[in-house]
Amino acid sequence: MTTRDPRATALARFTALFADETRAACLLALLDGRAWTAGELARHAGVAASTLSEHLGRLVAGGLLAEERQGRHRYVRLADARIAQLVEELAAQVPPGPAVRPQSLRESNAGSAMARGRTCYDHLAGRLGIAVTDALTARGLLRQETGFALTDAGMEWFVSAGIALDRRSRRPLARACLDWTERRPHLAGVAGAALCRHALDTGWCVRIGSQRAVKVTAAGERALSDLLGVQSAALR
Repeated sequence: MTTRDPRATALARFTALFADETRAACLLALLDGRAWTAGELARHAGVAASTLSEHLGRLVAGGLLAEERQGRHRYVRLADARIAQLVEELAAQVPPGPAVRPQSLRESNAGSAMARGRTCYDHLAGRLGIAVTDALTARGLLRQETGFALTDAGMEWFVSAGIALDRRSRRPLARACLDWTERRPHLAGVAGAALCRHALDTGWCVRIGSQRAVKVTAAGERALSDLLGVQSAALR
């Protein structure tokens, strides 16, 4: 007689939280790192507010989301970076299906923008994230042989670029995150978050549209070229 692992029931309940299209849509939307109102998420998922409220309750109770209330508004966000990593990596495991023809020019443009450059919770993703990761690796600032790790030169590069790294954080300094559009890893962790924050704060990148898409500005193209040798063509 075999004894079932006592974690099996808890694991089944936890993974069941992802096994619903409405909840999955909410988790993917919240990868932008912002707090959304319940009403915004309901419109995004295309369901009634009452229906979404039930789903949000399950996600909060399951530890995937954190919530706060301001007046009559209920805001939710991903619980932490670990949950964001889990959602992104699960999304990256979905096999690419047949190409779906965009139903409008707006939808086509939005998809292209997301693939070109976006935020993945708190770091850069898409072709932009891959271009930066490749440039850091090519210059000996990042190692990828046995997992991502900043080299000594990489640590110095962040200092010289004026990008502060929070060495007190419990998160890994550098971590590989599988990019769901490029199917290759991009830089996450403390370094990835610091680089993304710096890019947005200095105007290297600006958010566009209502999703996670970002666009590299002319100033950003110059900075990434000067600091990392990234070619402008790789950012478009």
